Amino acid sequence: MYVGAVTRVLQADEMLVRNASIAATELIRNAIIEGRLEPGKRLKEEELARELGISRTPVREALLMLQAEDLVVATPNRGATVRVHDADDLHDLYELRALLEGHATRRAAERISQEAVTDLGESCDRFDRLSHDDLPELVKENLFFHNTILELAASNRLAAMVRKVIELPLVYTSYRWYSPVQKQISAHYHRQIVNAFAATDPDRAELIMKEHVLEARDLLVSNMRARQEPAEESP
Repeated sequence: MYVGAVTRVLQADEMLVRNASIAATELIRNAIIEGRLEPGKRLKEEELARELGISRTPVREALLMLQAEDLVVATPNRGATVRVHDADDLHDLYELRALLEGHATRRAAERISQEAVTDLGESCDRFDRLSHDDLPELVKENLFFHNTILELAASNRLAAMVRKVIELPLVYTSYRWYSPVQKQISAHYHRQIVNAFAATDPDRAELIMKEHVLEARDLLVSNMRARQEPAEESP
């Protein structure tokens, strides 16, 4: 009886740790995606545990899970940090994203309901009302739009692959350099995708999504390369 009671207690403790790890993973992932934890930011277990109000064990497990998702990297003598991507890396990631998300958009166009078209149109309305410098809300609404399309594509494997290249420090980083005009261009692409959905035109929906992703790639990569270029020395 005593052994059984101890086993049940241990199992309950394991469940609590597992639930805490899942919750910590979600919170840290969102902080990275939304830009509150920037690329290169050190992720200290003790500090995160204190902020989340949990022990260090679930935080440690959460960081391991985020390493597997390529959002976090662990280096000797430095610990875990938010992963940093250079311009060439981002260029490749966006190329892959354009192919995968374009295909997902085609699948969504073949399956979409009028209700879903309306939901995406309302997302466009919310996006239009946001200021170009309201970074957290822009990221949130943009992810809602793209994730809704992934859900409509009805492929768990495809969704996992697309999220692998979306949920890196990409979306929020690109919005850092958005001017009001560039924000309007992004909003225009969203509207055109919705129009293609309303017309049940998979070819056009796929093409517009690819153009949308590659437009974001060009903006982000050009800014990243400009930052990476060494400053010219004064004569």
